[in-house]
Amino acid sequence: MHTVEEIVGRMSSQGLRVTDQRKTLAKLFADSPGYLSPKDVYEYMCKKYSGLSFDTVYRNLRVMEELGVLEQVVFEEGVKFKLHCREHEHHHHLICLQCGLTYPITYCPMEQTVIPDEFRVVKHKFEVFGYCKTCVQEDAAAQG
Repeated sequence: MHTVEEIVGRMSSQGLRVTDQRKTLAKLFADSPGYLSPKDVYEYMCKKYSGLSFDTVYRNLRVMEELGVLEQVVFEEGVKFKLHCREHEHHHHLICLQCGLTYPITYCPMEQTVIPDEFRVVKHKFEVFGYCKTCVQEDAAAQG
């Protein structure tokens, strides 16, 4: 888990001006193990900063994602963000749809993908969605 200081340090080292609002964002993501939607983040930020616009919050999320502080994943219900993994090597994820727990996949499926000569890949993402062991057990127990 990342600390607020680590996140702020990462933002600063990437050249991002560290404002009070961005420190608050860092704290929110440090305290949140799973994924947060822009709406979740906006509602949290509005409790502390009245008059804050959704556009400002979303712009900060995008900037933090572009600098590698946050990771963005597209779920069926829309885009969500979480802190960037500590993994430094290229990797992908298994993501629990219930609790948001994320497991790294260290093998890249692109290594086995045949790309036509007339197509140049510039980036890719690979995420697998399902349920972690704990959530499967809790669901089974709830259903009796």
